[in-house]
Amino acid sequence: MKRSRNEKSIIGRISDMSHKLVVMLVVPIIISLVLMLLYAAKYHSSIVRMETIANLKQVVEVDIPGAAWDIVSGRDTITGTKIYTLIRDVNETIEKTTEQSDAENSLSLIIAGRTMTTLRNYVDRIRDNIEQMVPVVENEEVQVEIRDVATLVGSMLNDYIEQEIALSAKMSVSLMLVIVMTAVMEILIVLAALLVRNRSVKDTTAFVRQPIERLEEVTALLADGTLDARITDTDVTELRNLTIQVNTMADHLETMMERSVKDAKNLRKAELRTLQAQINPHFLYNTLEAIVWKAEAGDKDEVIRLTSALSDFFRISLSSGADWIPISQEKKHIEGYLKIQQTRYRDILRYEIDIPDEIGEFYMLKLMLQPLVENAIYHGIKIKRGGGLIKVTGRLCEDGNLEFSVRDTGLGMTEEQLSQLNERMKKGQPSVTERSGGFGLVNVNLRIRLYYNLVDGLRITSGPDGTDVSFKVPSRTREEISENEGVSG
Repeated sequence: MKRSRNEKSIIGRISDMSHKLVVMLVVPIIISLVLMLLYAAKYHSSIVRMETIANLKQVVEVDIPGAAWDIVSGRDTITGTKIYTLIRDVNETIEKTTEQSDAENSLSLIIAGRTMTTLRNYVDRIRDNIEQMVPVVENEEVQVEIRDVATLVGSMLNDYIEQEIALSAKMSVSLMLVIVMTAVMEILIVLAALLVRNRSVKDTTAFVRQPIERLEEVTALLADGTLDARITDTDVTELRNLTIQVNTMADHLETMMERSVKDAKNLRKAELRTLQAQINPHFLYNTLEAIVWKAEAGDKDEVIRLTSALSDFFRISLSSGADWIPISQEKKHIEGYLKIQQTRYRDILRYEIDIPDEIGEFYMLKLMLQPLVENAIYHGIKIKRGGGLIKVTGRLCEDGNLEFSVRDTGLGMTEEQLSQLNERMKKGQPSVTERSGGFGLVNVNLRIRLYYNLVDGLRITSGPDGTDVSFKVPSRTREEISENEGVSG
């Protein structure tokens, strides 16, 4: 079966949908956060500049005139008052703040910086007058000029602060606008994301449901005996293997039916194999319905798990046409079957499998345990209020035989029912309509007796606490199996 160019996995579709939603939701958030951070940074810088200029006003209007008066009055010297250092610091602060400010707000600072040059010139005059021993009266006049110039510089600094406040107000309005627009945008994006999500879920559900419905149709035909029914190729990656397995199963069923007509000597075995295989379409039909339910509910993980388990189940059932398989494969087969059934029956079904790995390399006739487990579910656990436990065990006996047991804590059988069942097993006459425990405990009992050449097959005990079905067969290695009997590795 060639791979289609349009083939895509369920996980791939869900991943694409997730990526779209992430891009739709995350990218606008990142953009809005960047814008808000930029505005916040500008706002913070403006506040810092205003605080710096506000502190500078104290130096210009109070500290510098005060230092000049101390010099003129003779209370301190020019060096002691550090008046030149104060002027230099003010000029450096003004220059630095001017570089950080916008062009429209920096004019007041530029003029203030130039005016500080005039202020420095007045201080130079005081210094020169002192050195030339000029009367104090002249320096007092210069002191008045210094105070007036300092007041003028302070008013310029006030103008700058007012301009920064106005700019901050504009930025605050812009920031609020960005926040409002971001909120509106996010609401629209969330609504769009919900629409995309709903559309994607609908498309993905249809993408999965349609091939599953085709599987249901074909398996229903197979269950009704139309063995030439086949499933067309699917674009769903997770269903490709299942499609192949179902078609292969149909091929085997058709081949086995043809062989049963041609080979009269093996008629009895072929009939049993047909009975054995006929349960698979019914079980598959029910399981596919469960998968459809899960798909409609959007439970992708459960769909994938059930599909994989079902694929493994049929792969082991087919076993490339072999009748004998390793015990490890039989164990895996019933594990997959019980996982699927536990999904269908939820809390009413619990199970334990105790088959040690040490006996996993021995071979046994395939599909010996699954019918017993199925019987325990449908005739023990399912009809008992509250459900129960199924425990499957296997061990290697001291005499070299293998012993297996399937015990359930279900409803159990009455003595009359148990007697009737034992009588039917003695007669060993299964029919194609047999539905007791899948293809029936009677059929399993007959297969044990036929393939192992034993007088006794199943041993059944039952009571109010449940039912225990067990059997003992010779242990066989791969080499011990006859060349005429198919084996699976």
